[in-house]
Amino acid sequence: MNLKKRLIVANASTVVIPIVITVLIAVAFLFVFSKILGNDISFENYQRLSQIKFELQNTETSVLQRTPELVEEEDFQKHLQEQLARIKGKLMIIKEQRVIFSSQDFSKIDVAKALEAGNMKGGSEPVVIGDVSFNVQSIDLKFKDGSQGSVLLLAPVDQSSTNLTTFLVLLGVSFVLTFMLCNIVVSYQLSRSILKPLHNLQSAAAEISRGNLDHPIAEEGDQEIQALCRDLEFMRIKLKDSVHTQLKYEDNRKMLISSISHDLKTPVTSIKGYVEGILDGIANTPDKIERYLKTISLKAHQVDQMIDDLLLYAKLDLNQIPFDFERTDIEEYLLLCLLESEPELESNHIKLLFTNELLQKQYVLLDQVRMKRVIMNILDNSRKYMSNDQGEIKILLRDTLASIIIELRDNGLGISAGDLPYIFDRFYRSDQARSKGSGLGLAIAKQIIEGHKGKVWAISHEEVGTSIMISLSKL
Repeated sequence: MNLKKRLIVANASTVVIPIVITVLIAVAFLFVFSKILGNDISFENYQRLSQIKFELQNTETSVLQRTPELVEEEDFQKHLQEQLARIKGKLMIIKEQRVIFSSQDFSKIDVAKALEAGNMKGGSEPVVIGDVSFNVQSIDLKFKDGSQGSVLLLAPVDQSSTNLTTFLVLLGVSFVLTFMLCNIVVSYQLSRSILKPLHNLQSAAAEISRGNLDHPIAEEGDQEIQALCRDLEFMRIKLKDSVHTQLKYEDNRKMLISSISHDLKTPVTSIKGYVEGILDGIANTPDKIERYLKTISLKAHQVDQMIDDLLLYAKLDLNQIPFDFERTDIEEYLLLCLLESEPELESNHIKLLFTNELLQKQYVLLDQVRMKRVIMNILDNSRKYMSNDQGEIKILLRDTLASIIIELRDNGLGISAGDLPYIFDRFYRSDQARSKGSGLGLAIAKQIIEGHKGKVWAISHEEVGTSIMISLSKL
């Protein structure tokens, strides 16, 4: 549920629920009084009660507006009696504690009760005369002869009308109480559904600020808060990945410094040694000097090649080298690459064999310059680790439903199972070949192939060589 809808439901509940509860209380009250106690509660009875009070007030006004002497006249007494008869009321006229007129015969006890009730200040309790309850209103008079007296107006009390008043008061109190209680409960639940997720977010933010990026942020609360939690969780994961990547780069930087220091130390030491040999006069013949200088040139070339490989790999790793893709016939392209490499390989007694298993011409998108570097690196790597007197590298070209597979298989030393997963990592070299290169050849090849959206992997044939597999998408 979204926050806006929750607020609407909460506000509506604070009104609807009290109304429903009040209606249920009203139904229960009516059932108890009507069915169980047998009392009738209706609006008509309430109107009747109001009418009685109105008639009683009119009767009192009529008496006060006339001279008190008229109370003793028979016509006026009948007039008062007729007014009260409409509400089934009774009349008593008292003079000097003596009843001089009454609408019916009252006992002395009834008269005493009525007088006592009429003389009470602030209203009185109903007086029961016979089987009927009456409200008594007393009007004090002074008669013509100077004697004191009073007129007692008795209005019948309708119990069902009184019950209706009680009923309405009960409904009002019930609504107010349930409204207050519902507001408290709804406010508590609403604040809990909002404040609890916010508190958890605050705790998670505090953990992140302390550097703990492993504290997950759960999606909870309303939709808006869940979206906030989801965004913060995504931010936490990205931040964690960023920190992890930074640490990885730091480790790689340390390994890079270590590897470069080791790789450059060997040829630089050799150059230094041969130069000192020339300066010290150890190379005392022209042939020896020439041999020393050729060695110095070879080692300098190795250092230059290491630096070039390092710069190329760094640019590839940072995606700073754009690829220039061309639609290329893969068979013709491989033949040209092999033709260029063949003389050097033959000088090292390595034979190249090419086998095309494609049923028809196939084309791929290649950056021909970069892919040539891949082929040369793999062939050069095979040459370095060739142990046989007559080396052999087979290039097999075949396809699958969606890709072209290039396999370069040599008959060299092979790769141990422990080394196989790491040969495409930068600076990784097996122990027996520690000094045979920069350790970036296959890493560069992997970067270039992945830049072509392809894949590269190795298969070791143990003592009978290694296959490097390249997969490229067909056009």
